[in-house]
Amino acid sequence: QVQLVESGGGLVQAGGSLRLSCAASGSIVSIRVMEWYRQAPGKQRELVASITSGGTTIYADSVKGRFTISRDNAKNTVYLQMNSLKSEDTAVYYCRMEVRTSIATMNEYQYWGQGTQVTVSS
Repeated sequence: QVQLVESGGGLVQAGGSLRLSCAASGSIVSIRVMEWYRQAPGKQRELVASITSGGTTIYADSVKGRFTISRDNAKNTVYLQMNSLKSEDTAVYYCRMEVRTSIATMNEYQYWGQGTQVTVSS
């Protein structure tokens, strides 16, 4: 079993910054993809940023140039540095990881964090 624990959310004024963290623990062989999603009230959950084990990153157009995703493989942790925050960035942010949990198989399983609230006041 794998657990993801997020931290770093909170209330910030528009133009400010926050750094989210998501640490994975448990039965982990490797983590191929680490991602951040967000869900605003009344809206669908959307992909914010993604990073592979090779370092390839993808960003939603709405956050390009403002958010940076990074990972620390030794700590099984993904980060999301959020700068120049806007009121429309207000949402619950979730991390998601694709995890290989056994050396006996190449199967990967997805896991989600519990979510952390980010509120940007204008």
